[in-house]
Amino acid sequence: MQDQVMRPEIASATQPALKGIKVLDLTQFEAGPSCTEALAWLGADVVKVEEPNRGEPGRWGMTDRADADSHYFIYYNLNKRSVTCNLKSEEGKELLRRMIAKADVLIENMAPGTFARLGFDYPRLSALNPRLIFAQVKGFAPESPHANYLSFDMIAQAMGGTMGVNGHPDEPPVRPGPTIGDTGTGMLMAMGILAALYQRMATGRGQHIQIAMRDAMLNYCRTPMSRQAAREDQLPRGGNGVIGTAPGGLYKCAPGGLDDWCYIFAARGNGEHWKRLVKAIGREDLLDDPRMVDGPTRFQHKEVVDAAITEFTSKRTKEEVMRVIAGAGVPCGAVKTTLELLNDPDLHARGMMQKIDHPVRGPVTVPGWPLRMSDTKVPLKSAPVLGGDCEAIYGEWLGCSPDEVRDMRQTKVI
Repeated sequence: MQDQVMRPEIASATQPALKGIKVLDLTQFEAGPSCTEALAWLGADVVKVEEPNRGEPGRWGMTDRADADSHYFIYYNLNKRSVTCNLKSEEGKELLRRMIAKADVLIENMAPGTFARLGFDYPRLSALNPRLIFAQVKGFAPESPHANYLSFDMIAQAMGGTMGVNGHPDEPPVRPGPTIGDTGTGMLMAMGILAALYQRMATGRGQHIQIAMRDAMLNYCRTPMSRQAAREDQLPRGGNGVIGTAPGGLYKCAPGGLDDWCYIFAARGNGEHWKRLVKAIGREDLLDDPRMVDGPTRFQHKEVVDAAITEFTSKRTKEEVMRVIAGAGVPCGAVKTTLELLNDPDLHARGMMQKIDHPVRGPVTVPGWPLRMSDTKVPLKSAPVLGGDCEAIYGEWLGCSPDEVRDMRQTKVI
């Protein structure tokens, strides 16, 4: 019956894609929560299972208010519900086992071996619920010599290549600002869970899915790895430029502040970009310059290219530069800061930035889900307060009465 909600011939056109799918979320921080948040945005009923006292560390580990969950937690736990469960007690473990029997997906990203030591390895989980999809996010693969090492985003990026390819030539590596080690891994895991749900429709069986953060980063490094594969020496870091072609990089804009930049790129595979660019900046004389004949040749005379473009951009704001150059059909983008993005009228108008009403903090501006689906519409909802859905979830999933939930609270099972 649970699989039927996935079938397009049964689901109505207005139902979210994952309506009816129950997800037990025993994750923390970001790699796991970003995965389950994606599932929630696709319509799954995602229930965070947290320890009763303070909840997952992402709630309180980096908050600016002792009385409120962190913005970090809110950003990665939208559209979820929360229950508490004391897995240090046998009663709590039994409660979780009852929940597992009702679930479609269970995901955890605890330290290596922790969940198994609690009595929840895959053979036992599968015995409880053969249809369960059990997903695990770890720093390193279980068969790796690093299997028991702890990992966070920056460790995954260091070991998986994304840090090593980032930075300027002849300078130390630089950790990319976006947390692709965490969220990037979570997105790949979400893809695996969706595939497993689809496969279950044919087999009737769940399965065990594992992903290592290090391995996920290698997947995101395929372009620089492909360039490395073509040479014997170490591929140098490229900084903001594009090795082998010009223009491709950041150009200073007015009024010359720290964040006044535009990125301009003329693809080596499309000669029209360069022709359009020089016309847009009033330098059509460069069309007859033999040093500008193609991307690789321009790269050899990059200082001439950069001087011509900077002469134009330095007298205009980044918004003006983008409007002129991108408007002329040349790839160009103003560099936007996080503050600018939070207040971007376009993002707000399209719902990519929205204000949600948090039970404690009040209005909070958060990024939405970028995927647009014609038949799946899931309104953005606030992240849950700790244990705020115990009565609802234990009632809906297990048939517990309010009195039974109260008794579990009193005996510290939840």
